Parts: sequence; C-alpha cells; structure tokens
Amino acid sequence: MTGFLFNEIVFGPVISRRLGVSLGINLLPEGSKICNFDCIYCECGFNETEVKNRNLPSGADVKLAVEEKFMKLKAAHDSPDSITFAGNGEPTLHPEFPEIVDDLTGLRNLYFPKAVISLLSNGSTIHRPEIFKTLQKLDNNILKLDAGTEEMFRKLNRYHGTATLHDFVDQLCRFNGNLIIQTMFVKGYFKGELIDNTIPGEIDPWLEYIRRIHPKSVMVYSVARPTPAQELTKVPKAELEWIAGKVRELGIEVNVY
Repeated sequence: MTGFLFNEIVFGPVISRRLGVSLGINLLPEGSKICNFDCIYCECGFNETEVKNRNLPSGADVKLAVEEKFMKLKAAHDSPDSITFAGNGEPTLHPEFPEIVDDLTGLRNLYFPKAVISLLSNGSTIHRPEIFKTLQKLDNNILKLDAGTEEMFRKLNRYHGTATLHDFVDQLCRFNGNLIIQTMFVKGYFKGELIDNTIPGEIDPWLEYIRRIHPKSVMVYSVARPTPAQELTKVPKAELEWIAGKVRELGIEVNVY
C-alpha cells in the first residue's frame, strides 16, 4: 500500500495548515492503517487487504508516550497550539478512546493549558453513546463531510458500513453546532469514473447539509499531498473561495486552505 504512515504514537509537532503547531497522537498500529473509510485521497494510502500490524497501543502506552513528549517540549520551551488525534486511520476506533481522552486532557492541563485538543475524524462512531459523550470534552471536533449525494459519498469515502450519508448528517446535527466540518474537494478519475464534488449537483445538497448541521466553522480544502488514486487533481483556490462564499451566505464561518 502506498502512502505515508506513522511509526510512533506521538509525532511532530508539525506545522498544520488548519491547526498551527500541531502535536499528533496516533492511536492506530505503527506502520499500518485501520479505518472504516477508504477515501481515495487519503495520504495514508488505501486500506490494506490484510493489515500487517493490528497491535494497538494500550491506553497506558499512550499516556506514557504523551507525557514523555510533553516533558521534552516543556524543557525546550516549545508549546503546541493543538494536540491532535490523527494518525493511521480513524482514532475513535480505539477501544480505550474515552479513557485516553481523559488522560490526555489531564496532561494538557498540567503541561500546556493553552493548547486545544483536536480530533480529526470521519464521524463513523459518533452514534455510540460513549464516543458522543467523550467528544463533548474536546475543544475541536473536526468531522468529515465530503459529499452532497449518497453516490459521491460511496465513491469518494468508500465507507465500509451500512449507514447512509443522510444517517451521518443526522448524527452530525446532534452536536448542535459544537463541531467543525472539514470538506475535501477533488476532481479527477478513479477506476474510470469521474470524481468531482464541486459540481452544482454536489454543492447544492452539501450546502443544505451544512445549513442543517450549522457548525461553528467549515474547513474547505483540496489535496496538498500525493493521493493513492493517482488521477485526482487539486481544486483551484478560486473555486474553493467560491464555495466558501456560499457557506458564508449561510451565516457560517469558513476557512479555505
């Protein structure tokens, strides 16, 4: 599988175009991707047919790795803007995710109280009460919504479950606006089929979903790194700005990256 995968629990800090100085937390196996989406633009590459490493770090391992990194950063007078759950797949699939969030929050408060805790998630587990409750504790719930139609959702995100795009939106509405929507816009071909979520037939229903969810902000962006589907191209900034303007007309803050 081509793509960039992390070989450690804590990585960075890195300069993120969305989050500033971001310290990453990878709860998935080192060097292997585990995700229930298989997005054709994912920088981690496509899902493996057979996952080589299924060994998740324990909650205790995560806490130890985070505290060791915090101590080093503190000694070097380096402060992250965001401590971000990201990494090799979907972070909330980790069975100890709620406990890890509590541990991380305590360490954040001790070492870097001004830093926010962020989550980059596909939103596939927020129907689970324990996950939804845990996400209320985070500063930035950054959740994915890449499509306006079920057809594009299946083509672009390739979700492995049975929930529909409409089901996902219903779950996102439960946050009552306390979330950030991130949307990846792409154009190109995959397996001979046109992929373009910038056309009116996608943008119009996507905007209606955004109106319903009414997030505190929307992140509009396009590909910046190589994609596993090699015939995808970056959407020009002018088009992203046009889409952003439509979001602003809804009275919702939007940032273009």
